[in-house]
Amino acid sequence: MIDSLGYRLKQLRQERKLKQGQVADIIGVNKRQISAYENDSRQPSYDILIRLAVLYHVSTDYLLGFQVSNRTLDVSGLTRAEYTMIADLVESMSEKNKKLEDM
Repeated sequence: MIDSLGYRLKQLRQERKLKQGQVADIIGVNKRQISAYENDSRQPSYDILIRLAVLYHVSTDYLLGFQVSNRTLDVSGLTRAEYTMIADLVESMSEKNKKLEDM
């Protein structure tokens, strides 16, 4: 079963230990709107959806349920060498996990 947009928004907010009012202030809406989004009683506009994705460092596809677990990682501010090290580490871990799954 795919998690709803509201469920994902609430989960991401709680992971970051933010209150609904804080999220509302950051993205420029009111607290009632955040509550409505999280309760799936209202859908955010495209603009607000993008702001939420940027805030939580995830893709809009993830928020909408098209990606199950591929969250984005903000690597801005890293040097090319640092980025390469992280990419190599992720690849190495993915290969290790794949081998473990095949056992």
